Amino acid sequence: MCTTSSLHSHEDSVILPPIPSNDDTSADPEVWDVIIVGGGVAGSALAYAQAKDGRRVLLLERDLSQPDRIVGELLQPGGYLQLKKLGLEGCVEGIDAIKVYGYALFKGGQQAVVRYPMEGYSADVAGRSFHHGRFIQKLRGAAASCPSVTVRQALVKKLVNDKGGEWQEGEVVTGVVYRHLPAGTGPESAPVERSARAHLTLVCDGMYSNLRKHLSTPKIAHPSFFVGLRLTGCTLPVPGHGHVVLARPSPILFYPISSTEVRCLVDVPGEKLPGDLPAYLRATVAPQLPDVLRPAFLEALERPEAIRSMQNKLMPAKPLHQPGALLLGDAFNMRHPLTGGGMTVALSDCSLLVDMLRPLPSLADAFGTAQQTADFYTRRKPLSATINTLANALYKVFCYTGDAAQEEMRQACFDYLALGGICAAGPISLLSGLNPRPSVLVQHFFMVALFGVGRLLLPRPSLRGLYMALALLAVACRIIFPIIWAEGVRAVFFPALAPKPVVSATAGNGGRRSSSVGVLASS
Repeated sequence: MCTTSSLHSHEDSVILPPIPSNDDTSADPEVWDVIIVGGGVAGSALAYAQAKDGRRVLLLERDLSQPDRIVGELLQPGGYLQLKKLGLEGCVEGIDAIKVYGYALFKGGQQAVVRYPMEGYSADVAGRSFHHGRFIQKLRGAAASCPSVTVRQALVKKLVNDKGGEWQEGEVVTGVVYRHLPAGTGPESAPVERSARAHLTLVCDGMYSNLRKHLSTPKIAHPSFFVGLRLTGCTLPVPGHGHVVLARPSPILFYPISSTEVRCLVDVPGEKLPGDLPAYLRATVAPQLPDVLRPAFLEALERPEAIRSMQNKLMPAKPLHQPGALLLGDAFNMRHPLTGGGMTVALSDCSLLVDMLRPLPSLADAFGTAQQTADFYTRRKPLSATINTLANALYKVFCYTGDAAQEEMRQACFDYLALGGICAAGPISLLSGLNPRPSVLVQHFFMVALFGVGRLLLPRPSLRGLYMALALLAVACRIIFPIIWAEGVRAVFFPALAPKPVVSATAGNGGRRSSSVGVLASS
C-alpha cells in the first residue's frame, strides 16, 4: 500500500533524512512500465500516481538528500487541490507548513489586502508555504512507500532507442542510460553506468535539465535574480498572507516558511548581480520596506553568508511529442516565480497526464501511448497559460522602469486590486490556480489599463491626460501580447483549433508499428 506519511518533522530546523536508494538491481524487470527522470515535485508525484495505477516505476534522482532552495516554497490553493486529487495532501503535513489565505500589497505607504476566493471549498483548501526541501522529501517518501516504485540515486546521461544506442530524433525512446550513484564509501559504491528500458520515459529533471534539448525547442530568458534571506523573529503585518512590496526597481516578497521563519525574496533585474550585494540591499532595498519588516531584514544582512541568490528563468513550453517519452515540470516550461505558480502547473500537468494514461491497460505500444497523449500539451494550456501569462505580465507591470506611462500602469494595478470585490477576486482567483481561464485574465488585465485611463481623463480630459492614456494602453499591449504570442494564441484561447501533434507510423522490428516523428506541440 502506498502511504504519504513515511517522514516526520519535529523541530523547525530539522533536516529530513535522505530517501534510501534501492541499489539492488537484481530484481529489476527487463522492461519497466515507466522510468521517471528527476525526483522533484513532478517526478515524485508521478511516481506515486503511476504506482497507484499498478505500474512498475523506476524513479531516478541524482541526490536523494533534502534539497535546499530559496524558491518552490509557496503552493497556491489550486496546486493544493491538485495535490489532493493525486492523493498526496498528506505531504504538507508534519513539516510546519503555514496556511496562506491571500496577499498583502504595499506601495508608497499604502496597503491593500486581497484574499483567495475560498467560498465553496472545504476548510483544508488554502495556499501552503513551507521549506521546499521538506515538502520534496515528503513527496519522495510517499513514492518510495509504494512497493512497485524503485527509487534509485542516479544521474541520467542520455535517452536510448530500441537497439540500446543513443536516441536520435525520429526514433522511439525506449529508456535511459544512467550513472548509478550507490550510497556508501567502499569500492562497491563507486559509480557504475547502467541502462534501463521502459515503455514510457517521463523527463522531469528540473530547470537545469540536460535532456530538454532532445524533447523540446527551448528558448530561455533570464529577466532577473531572486536574492533570498531567511528572517527570524519577524511578525508579518498580515499573518497567513504573502506580502508583496512594490519597490523600485522591482518587487520584494515576504511569506512564512514555518511557524518561526519568514522568507524574503528580493528581485534584482538584469543578468548580473550588484558587485557588493549586501550594500545594495542595505542602501536600495531596506529603506523601501514597511517599518515592521525593516529591522529583521537588516539583522539578516549582518549574516552575509546567509544571503543566497538564484537566476530566474522564463521558458515557454515548446515540446516535441516524441514516441516513448514526455517532458514535464520546469524541464520544459518556466515562468517568473513572482506569483509562485510553478508547483501548481507541475501538479496540474501530472494530474492531467495520469488521467490520460489511466485508460491504457499497458504502455507497451509506444505508438498507442503517443496517440493517447497527443493532446496533452494543448489540454494543459488553459491552466498553465493563465498562470504563466499572469506571472510574466505582473512582473513586467510591477517593475519600475522610470517611464511615466509604465508607472501609471503600476499604480493603476495596485489601486484596482485595492478596490476589493470582483476587482480583487478575479485576478487573485487566476493567480491561485482556482480559475484557469485565459479570457478572464485578459479581461482583467485590460480592465486595469482602462481603470488607469479613466483616472487620467477624469474629471476633465487634458491634452497631457489623453497622451498618457494612449501611452498607458500602449504599455499594456506591449506587455501582454508578446507573452500570449509566446504561449500560443490558438492553444491558449481556442485549444480545440490548435494543431495536435501528429505521430507518423513506420515499420519497426518484426513489422511492429512504431512512431517515428516528433511534431512541435505548441502554437
